[in-house]
Amino acid sequence: MKNNKKNNFSVPISPPALPNNFEERILSEKCYPNSDACKEKILSDNKNKSGIYKWENKINGKRYIGSSENLNRRFREYFNINYLLKNKSMYICNSLIKHGYFNFSLTILEYCSPSKCLEREAFYWKLFKPEYNIAQDSTAPMSGRTHSDATKTKISDAMTGKKRPEGAGSPSQISSNRSYWY
Repeated sequence: MKNNKKNNFSVPISPPALPNNFEERILSEKCYPNSDACKEKILSDNKNKSGIYKWENKINGKRYIGSSENLNRRFREYFNINYLLKNKSMYICNSLIKHGYFNFSLTILEYCSPSKCLEREAFYWKLFKPEYNIAQDSTAPMSGRTHSDATKTKISDAMTGKKRPEGAGSPSQISSNRSYWY
């Protein structure tokens, strides 16, 4: 008699390739194609909400991914020209000034609890690789960057004579590669 039992072995199967437009096919909570025309709706829709958002420049396709525990407050900041002018070191602020809000779409990628914002933002950073984000890591904004000597001197001068924050330790307790306690 023949043995009708089938062999129980597995063949590794590679996962299917992602479609070319996978990034665009991510489900988003809300999309505002013209942030200038949609300003009031953006502010009203996002009261008392936290989450992850994406600015996208419609001219060059560059993106910025951000998160906030209070989206309404964050968007009010972005829609305030004084905030943009004060934060010109942020590429997204410069670009909003240069190209205008009407050339940017704003997408709410996900609403989440405040405690999950940075974790979910990191996920979207890896997915979209946003060009306007300066930091290398959403959980550590200074990661991958250093202050210039001039900036270090300014910070040091500004802190001269001020009491060290509690728990900051003495200068001798700070590692040799950290000569500033700010």
